[in-house]
Amino acid sequence: MSRRCELTGKGPMTGNNVSHAKNRTRRRFLPNLNDVTLQSEALGRAFKLRISAHALRSVDHRGGLDAFLAKAKDADLSANALKIKKDIAKAQAAA
Repeated sequence: MSRRCELTGKGPMTGNNVSHAKNRTRRRFLPNLNDVTLQSEALGRAFKLRISAHALRSVDHRGGLDAFLAKAKDADLSANALKIKKDIAKAQAAA
C-alpha cells in the first residue's frame, strides 16, 4: 500500500537529520495517514479511505465528503476517490 493520501495526494518527503555537530544524514518525512470511513450524503453510503489528518480536517471544514470532492482537483485524487467524485456528480445531476 503506498503512503499517499487518497484525497490530497500528499506523499513522503525527504530531508536531513541534522545532529548537534551539524552532521547530515538523509531521512523521510511520512504523511500522517489514517484509515477512515466517510459518509456521502448524495449517495447515502459510506466509503473507506486512507487519508492524511490534514485532509480529514479539510473535509470537515468544507462540510463533508461531497463538498470536498466537488472542489478537489482530479489530478490530486486517487482512482478510487475519482470514481466516488464522478458517482456523486451523477447523483446530484439526477436529483
